[in-house]
Amino acid sequence: SRASDEMGYSLPKRVSQYVFLVPGDSAQSATFLFSSVEIIRLGNSFYIDWDRKMYYPLNDTPAQARTTTLNEELGQIKYIFSDKTGTLTQNIMIFNKCSIDGKSYGDVYDLEGHRVEVTESTPKVDFSYNPLRDSKFSFYDVNLVESVRRDDPPTHKFFRLLALCHTVMPEEKKEGTLVYQAQSPDEGALVTAARNFGFVFRARTPETITVVEMGETVVYKLLAILDFDNVRKRMSVIVQSPKGELTLYCKGADTIVYNLLHPSCGPLKEKTTEHLEEFAGEGLRTLVVAYKDLDEAYFEGWRRRHHEASTALVEREEKLAQLYEEIEADLMLLGATAIEDKLQDGVPQTIETLGKAQIKIWVLTGDKQETAVNIGYSCNMLSDAMDDIFFIQGHSSEEVREELRKARKKMKPDTFVEDEGSGSDTQIQQPGKSQILPEEQPNGEYGLVISGHSLAYALEGNLQLELVRTACLCKVVICCRVTPLQKAQVVELVKKYKKAVTLAIGDGANDVSMIRAAHIGIGISGQEGMQAVLSSDFAFAQFRYLQRLLLVHGRWSYIRMCKFLAYFFYKNFAFTMVHFWFGFFCGFSAQTVYDQYFITLYNIVYTSLPVLAMGVFDQDVPEHRSLEYPKLYEPGQLNLLFNKREFFICIAQGIYTSVFMFFIPYGVFSDNSHLADYQSFAVTVATSLVIVVSVQIGLDTGFWTAINHFFIWGSLAIYFAILFAMHSDGLFQLFPNQFRFVGNAQNTLAQPAVWLTIALTTVICIIPVVAFRFLKLDLKPELSDTVRYTQLVRKKQKTQHRCMGRVGRVGSRRSGYAFSHQEGFGELIMSGKNMRLSSLALSSFSGRPSTSWIETLRKKKSTGGDSS
Repeated sequence: SRASDEMGYSLPKRVSQYVFLVPGDSAQSATFLFSSVEIIRLGNSFYIDWDRKMYYPLNDTPAQARTTTLNEELGQIKYIFSDKTGTLTQNIMIFNKCSIDGKSYGDVYDLEGHRVEVTESTPKVDFSYNPLRDSKFSFYDVNLVESVRRDDPPTHKFFRLLALCHTVMPEEKKEGTLVYQAQSPDEGALVTAARNFGFVFRARTPETITVVEMGETVVYKLLAILDFDNVRKRMSVIVQSPKGELTLYCKGADTIVYNLLHPSCGPLKEKTTEHLEEFAGEGLRTLVVAYKDLDEAYFEGWRRRHHEASTALVEREEKLAQLYEEIEADLMLLGATAIEDKLQDGVPQTIETLGKAQIKIWVLTGDKQETAVNIGYSCNMLSDAMDDIFFIQGHSSEEVREELRKARKKMKPDTFVEDEGSGSDTQIQQPGKSQILPEEQPNGEYGLVISGHSLAYALEGNLQLELVRTACLCKVVICCRVTPLQKAQVVELVKKYKKAVTLAIGDGANDVSMIRAAHIGIGISGQEGMQAVLSSDFAFAQFRYLQRLLLVHGRWSYIRMCKFLAYFFYKNFAFTMVHFWFGFFCGFSAQTVYDQYFITLYNIVYTSLPVLAMGVFDQDVPEHRSLEYPKLYEPGQLNLLFNKREFFICIAQGIYTSVFMFFIPYGVFSDNSHLADYQSFAVTVATSLVIVVSVQIGLDTGFWTAINHFFIWGSLAIYFAILFAMHSDGLFQLFPNQFRFVGNAQNTLAQPAVWLTIALTTVICIIPVVAFRFLKLDLKPELSDTVRYTQLVRKKQKTQHRCMGRVGRVGSRRSGYAFSHQEGFGELIMSGKNMRLSSLALSSFSGRPSTSWIETLRKKKSTGGDSS
């Protein structure tokens, strides 16, 4: 468990140090504790696997708990780090718009020249002239088809680039039916678009690419693939046409390709940039395409140097990168593409619900800033109701620092006064030191958007504190144009400075580092393979299932584990402290109050099953109420249900119980000559103990099932059955040296005074607990208490309405290139190793005072942290 090992958040691990405070057989207690914890965790993991409401029928994917050690941490999440493409969106790419030679295509206009919205009734472009078209492809702007059919050179070159510059593998399952196998959905969408507009990618070998251009088959010689990686953020191919022309085709992120353009592309670059901003504002994913005609003599020299660099044993990657930069210089701009990636179902509602649970969401994406912001609004992460949204776009360390400080000053003006008094800036910059920052409350609701180049500066040592303090004041943080490494660095940064459980969720290989860096990693099985799932702790098919995983399964697991631990320490202190009081009367001779068999069976048989049933089945409110009132999740974030305070309360209750458990029977037996023997006293104390702890777990159980009843009453029945058996004549005859007190239990429990003593002990031990809980429920109810009460009232009202109804019826009736592409596929294609034959909702009671205790605690913690 990363959450357990790295920050000590695992409840069982955190309390394991306290197990040895339990007097008596601490080894047996520790063994029972950890074995029971694993059983409870396993049961809660099965609930996740069996949850049909987290099953996605379209691809037959159930939810999967890939570990059993993190269930309770799911109920304590404070920060969620999410990818965008394939996680928030469907990762099903659709070629939507493009810009070619300064002209934008994809919009539909009416007769008066006004742009109209595309709907299902909008007529589609007719591609029937193309026998190799993809029938599923849809496009609505006939101007682009007309441009292709009139042999416009830039348009032909644009689609020729899309048909050649990729790593897609074609498969012809039957005559005329082409299927593309693309390792990136972006590439599949672009190659499919080129196919429908008359440039059909038909086949490839390690040396050639076959394209059907407007009905004519053309075979290009594939000379080199300059592969994609997360630093280059582009890919290029070098091909030779049948006429002998050498051409380099390149596609990639606009911020990268623009720096490689020839100076003569200035006017076209400005026009294309306008179109890119328009596309990004609509939430589309964009990339820029360009080309370069190569001289044959120059290319031959470059090719020799490329071969030498690719076979070098030292600095191979650096030498190849230099050669790539050299040949990709002075590109000629062709245009840009815009791909639509729709949101998954339920994403806005899920993010809104998680926000109401005080979970902060950070989106780490490789898209352009405009796209990320557009998706942020679509997902309900960003809204016009926010007090402000800060954009960090500095191009130097000083600019980034100033922008972060300006944002923090607006969110929390007094923070700089505190900094001057504490000198925190100088303290945090000491290398090798980790400082946990206290929670700070902003004066409103804010969002933060930071670009990739600004994030690179902010992740440097002297700006890390500024970034964390500013970003953690915001409800939503969006990081744009980030690399996989930066995703992991952002997660590590929050883990370093915040005492909070983090969760990362993604669907692709570029999310693996982020998933592994967080305390809990979740993989979505989508369009980009299984790398994220295989690196995750939990997996499912849709982002919307995250709210159920956290607010239902995570919250219940946390509550169950807390109740289990509290009861474990209570019953063991009540059991063992009796020996301490007995020591004053036996001269501390190590003589035990109970017989040896009771000591052995107490944790294993008499009290094991009821607490396991509670740990597996208990719930405070039904699942739909957990989703309806997200603020129920907050106690887990604040660690309210089991902490040092709760631990010592359990100890105090156990000691209180042990005092009366011993001294009430001792007082009765001291004044009764018929009950003066040691064995009768032991039977009375043991019986009182079993009954008291059974009643206590009955009070602790919030959700009764038949199994709970069976285990509690069954454990009591087993206790009496074993008690009478050990004092029976049959066992005495078999083992006379072990079971000498024949008939003692029967004689002791036949005395009315014994049962009165047991009843008095039970009442005195339980009444304070009942009284305290009653007063707490009446004077300071928790939100869960209020929800249960509201549910009870609703049930009564429904019953009354039904009764009244029966009586009444008697009389009357935006968008960037997300880097899902992976490096290495170019080399694989050129090697030919992969070639195969083609023939094979209400968030909370905002107006009710019952939630104020959480807010008060937040303020106290914040104030306490600031003062410290």
